[in-house]
Amino acid sequence: MNFLFLLIIAAVAVYLLRRPLKAHPSFFYGIAVILDLLYFVGSTFGVPRWLWTPLVDLIQKCELALALFAIVMFIGCLSKEQALYRQMKPIRAELSIVACILCFGHMAVYLDSYLPRLLGNASINGNVAVAFGVAVALFVLLALLGVTSLGIVKRAMSSRRWTRIQRFAYLFFALIFCHLALMLLPAALRGGIAAQESLFIYTAMFGAYGILRLGKAAAERHEQARGNATGAPSITREEETSIGNAA
Repeated sequence: MNFLFLLIIAAVAVYLLRRPLKAHPSFFYGIAVILDLLYFVGSTFGVPRWLWTPLVDLIQKCELALALFAIVMFIGCLSKEQALYRQMKPIRAELSIVACILCFGHMAVYLDSYLPRLLGNASINGNVAVAFGVAVALFVLLALLGVTSLGIVKRAMSSRRWTRIQRFAYLFFALIFCHLALMLLPAALRGGIAAQESLFIYTAMFGAYGILRLGKAAAERHEQARGNATGAPSITREEETSIGNAA
């Protein structure tokens, strides 16, 4: 499945379903768990091809989770004054949890495949070995960020501490790109068209995110400095987090 096509569909679906997602997140978490279970059943016992083909794209290749994480990333790049930001910001945590659940299905399958080979000293491509190491780091960050995105956990933590933990999301996003690049680069260098196209798309997407996020950070610093100079009150990141939790 073309990732850009999936990303567009996911973005439209998330926008249209933003209110149900906020009101009934457990329903969407359940759908993510069902998709993981279907993939596990399909990889173990087999399922019809019409079902297996989309499961490979959505779960095995982790494209659906990546699309959802991309949406979460770019929501954070929007200006606080934009209507779209105000509409989408309240569901970032729920959207992240859905993506985390989908990621666990992807990780479990590859962990089962590669870990015995690593422990058994089997021959593994260097890029794959490094990518596996990055994946382990991603797993730890995924668990940390996913758990702290739960409402009950957020409410039990101070705003400042929660914000500090959630800043690991930037490292998480960077490692996702590293993992993708390590897996795709060998095939891309050998002339694989699909790998080259995927690597180009992911590089463009993460590059655009980095530029937009740095631009927003610079604008926020400028606004805060101007507020300090004029004596106008400004919202700190911690206060913004508290407001978001209250919403």
